[in-house]
Amino acid sequence: MSIPTTQKQWITSTTDKDFDGLIFQESAPVPKPSPTQVLVRIHGASLNYRDLIIPRGMYPFPLALPVVSLSDGAGEVVAVGSDVTKFKPGDKVLTLFNQGHQEQLIDVAASKTGLGGCIDGTLREYGAFEESGLVHMPKNLDYVEAASLVCAGLTSWNALFGLRELKKDQWVLVQGTGGVSLFALQFAKAAGAHVIATTSTADKAEVLKKLGADHVINYKEDPNWGETARKLTPNGEGVEHIIEVGGAGTFTQSFKAIKMEGIISVIGFLGGAEPKDSVIETLARVCIVRGIYVGSYGQLVDMCKFVEEHNIHPVIDEKVFTLETAKEAYEYMWAKKHFGKVGIKI
Repeated sequence: MSIPTTQKQWITSTTDKDFDGLIFQESAPVPKPSPTQVLVRIHGASLNYRDLIIPRGMYPFPLALPVVSLSDGAGEVVAVGSDVTKFKPGDKVLTLFNQGHQEQLIDVAASKTGLGGCIDGTLREYGAFEESGLVHMPKNLDYVEAASLVCAGLTSWNALFGLRELKKDQWVLVQGTGGVSLFALQFAKAAGAHVIATTSTADKAEVLKKLGADHVINYKEDPNWGETARKLTPNGEGVEHIIEVGGAGTFTQSFKAIKMEGIISVIGFLGGAEPKDSVIETLARVCIVRGIYVGSYGQLVDMCKFVEEHNIHPVIDEKVFTLETAKEAYEYMWAKKHFGKVGIKI
């Protein structure tokens, strides 16, 4: 196929204009791949909470603006550099969030290679990525589904399998219906674990049950849901893994639910201020509290194999946007109108 010289894309230009800092460019240059790079025609992207707070000036990590927006992308290889050996034109691929995170443990240098923050991201028609920053798509997914794996999927995979691998018949607690929590529910059930989910409405509870949740607790009706979750586990000992998305609003309950030597994986900060006395609680509960910053290349490869093997399909919101209407996708997600991942077809 012929490769054009210009493309459409969105850039984040500033962090002080909210979503008005997102600029649509109709004739940006198509990058030429270096000898070690792969040129990808991007067909699918998805949004994360991170993407919303970058233009709103709320993102606590380094940025290099202006930058092409978004980190989640999937597409087709259209050209490869002379030194590339893993990919060929026609291959379907998805992006690695931190392009430099190749090994199991992340370091400072790798943490500064996040797409859509320090490096041009995926909200465009064509992108040139290092060979080491791409993996083959699971064959059972379409482009938007595959794109949704990049951040939310890999974060939940790292939480459940990164430090201590989740085992069959263990117990997992997932909070809410955000992308990471839904992936964790799907991964845990596929691994043979038991899942307790929390939510705020009966409608969402029904969807969680359809996805396989063994128990669903309405946290608005049961403010002491951590103790309730603990009582659901064998001998009331607690859960082995918790996907902690809320921060101060939920930490107290997570400590009530966690099993001794269990792992609380902190993947967000939706609840507000820092939790009080969390260090003392960690000691008292004899548990591990671990911050998660997505995951490595190796973990992404393993997750994609697992997704294909178990035919897992990500939960994508019914309203899918286009490249031209991407700014509306930001507003839609910020207004919390979505369920699952917000997808963009490109």
